[in-house]
Amino acid sequence: MGNRLSKIYTRTGDKGETGLSSGRRVSKDHPRIEAIGEVDTLNSQLGLLLAGLAEGQQRWPGLDEVIAVLAPCQHRLFDLGGELAMPEYQALEAREIDRLEAAIDHWNEELGPLKNFILPGGSALVAQAHVCRSFARNAERRAQGLNAEEPLREELLAYLNRLSDLLFVAARLIGRRQQVGEVLWQAASKA
Repeated sequence: MGNRLSKIYTRTGDKGETGLSSGRRVSKDHPRIEAIGEVDTLNSQLGLLLAGLAEGQQRWPGLDEVIAVLAPCQHRLFDLGGELAMPEYQALEAREIDRLEAAIDHWNEELGPLKNFILPGGSALVAQAHVCRSFARNAERRAQGLNAEEPLREELLAYLNRLSDLLFVAARLIGRRQQVGEVLWQAASKA
């Protein structure tokens, strides 16, 4: 897949353009580059969450299950970024969406239904899972914007949507594993 970087800087982007795999040059704020950037940011934030989960494994049993489900997502996000950069490269498969849905359904059985809106918080790990969820929504919006101009495969859009759902449920499960109560939204008083 593609060329390996032997030199980190090329100076070819110094004037605000970057190259796509096809050789086409686009501005660095082109919708395709925006989508790639949001996926990269999400992947970085997910890495931060996974590092925190790994550090907390000894203290909070059950985090290994969350890691096992989320760790492959970093690789699939890299695949997704590759597809955005090189549309001819198609690596993300529908079965990966099925895997996320199965995890969501399994975790939801343990968690039970939501009875109120919850806020990102309760612990740093829960909050970081929500940060990842919000970045997944950003990536999805950018991908949808690109899709309006240059159609994308349905799997890419569905994956980002399902990943944000998974991260929401993961945040709740992490809190449960840490025995941290959910931070419930309180409506403003009507004085």
